[in-house]
Amino acid sequence: MANSILPAAVRIVEMGPRDGLQNEKQLVSTDTKLELVRRLERAGLKAIETTSFVSPKWVPQMGDNAELLPRVLAAAAPGVAYPVLTPNLKGFEAALAAGAREVAVFGAASESFSQKNINCSIAKSLERFRPVTEAAHAAGVRVRGYVSCVVGCPYEGAVAPQAVADVAATLLEMGCYEVSLGDTIGVGTPAGIRRMLEAVAKRVPVVKLAGHYHDTYGMAVANVFASLEMGVAVFDASVGGLGGCPYAAGASGNVATEDVVWLMNGLGIDTGIDLEALVDTAAWISAQLGREPASRVARAVLAKRAKTACA
Repeated sequence: MANSILPAAVRIVEMGPRDGLQNEKQLVSTDTKLELVRRLERAGLKAIETTSFVSPKWVPQMGDNAELLPRVLAAAAPGVAYPVLTPNLKGFEAALAAGAREVAVFGAASESFSQKNINCSIAKSLERFRPVTEAAHAAGVRVRGYVSCVVGCPYEGAVAPQAVADVAATLLEMGCYEVSLGDTIGVGTPAGIRRMLEAVAKRVPVVKLAGHYHDTYGMAVANVFASLEMGVAVFDASVGGLGGCPYAAGASGNVATEDVVWLMNGLGIDTGIDLEALVDTAAWISAQLGREPASRVARAVLAKRAKTACA
């Protein structure tokens, strides 16, 4: 059942530098990635997923991880977390050597997606994460968990909410401080998101859940609101709407950070983020990639500025 009291504040975890850029065909320079992180800091983001420690053979865009993270941390902003994705123990060890203080592991609620994405079953993927979480805790490093395909899968179709709950509960049991629930291909609607959250909340406290919604069918902001009503107060988002699942036909990016901030501002919910600075950042990184921001809010704000300047 929906929670009638919305939270007074939410935490937004910025995905742009990692999830947003990882599937870009053109290689983005390390200097550009570093500048993106700095601009996001200045806009008020307090959690910025910076890179992933995966093989450059599989994700060439993240091949500069061991150079980028130390440069980011060398001038880290006070109170800002810079998590990185680590798919296995080898990746974790490389991240730790680069100075990581928070890492993330990712599983899937769909067997087919797990096989296609990381070449193993759900059970096997979770087995790989246990030594990562154990090593992280021994090193004093925080671990966040992700669950992919929490509503639908590009291969299997609809995903059962109970399957999502099972994976989320396992990640929590392993020691993840928070579990982010990802509508990876963006097929979710508010009703489906509520059903999924109701199932997961029976196994994982809502205060330990985050929403990660893609905007393929234009439902991401509606799904964020539905999650707010269920008590979720942490959301992943990507500046300019960068990103998108390469396995989903017609997939657009993650929900745009600007769109989420606009929603929260309208609801009187504090994010600590400067929307104008965020729009500037969206315009800047989109220009670096040779396109306009995917964010509706960014486009509207930029158009309003242009019209005002011409008046």
